[in-house]
Amino acid sequence: MKKVLLRILFMLLLCSTFFIIFNFSAQDGTESGSLSKKVTTKFVNIFPYTKKLSDNTKEKLIEHGEIIVRKLAHFSMYTLVGIFIMSFMFTFNTKLKVQFGISILVGLIYAITDEYHQSFVPGRGPSATDVCIDTAGVFAGIMIVLAIVSIYRAFKNDNKKAIL
Repeated sequence: MKKVLLRILFMLLLCSTFFIIFNFSAQDGTESGSLSKKVTTKFVNIFPYTKKLSDNTKEKLIEHGEIIVRKLAHFSMYTLVGIFIMSFMFTFNTKLKVQFGISILVGLIYAITDEYHQSFVPGRGPSATDVCIDTAGVFAGIMIVLAIVSIYRAFKNDNKKAIL
């Protein structure tokens, strides 16, 4: 029963993340660019090393920083995808190679379909670079789950030894 509830939870989290990604991808080029610029401007205006710069320098920094913010957004959203897929896969009794393979494949396929979706959105287009960044995010998410599970198992085994 516990595994079923965990599966449902992780699948809901994964589908919610897919929904959020789809909605971001559905924004036209102007809307998407405006959001990136707004986030970058916020960072530049509150970060201690940049908030005291001249307006001209800030504007250049914002212009060049937008691409970094966009790529970090890709990476971080797909890191969540990797976390949720791998967590879901851990609720099944299959080999780690299979869990890893399915997780990376699902993330890659969604990244490809997401970029394809963007080809129909005005001012947007597909990018192989974004698919690579997205897949790297999925990989990072999988690694985070593997690290957490390894730490948990090591801690659990240490506690068993201490009791004996």
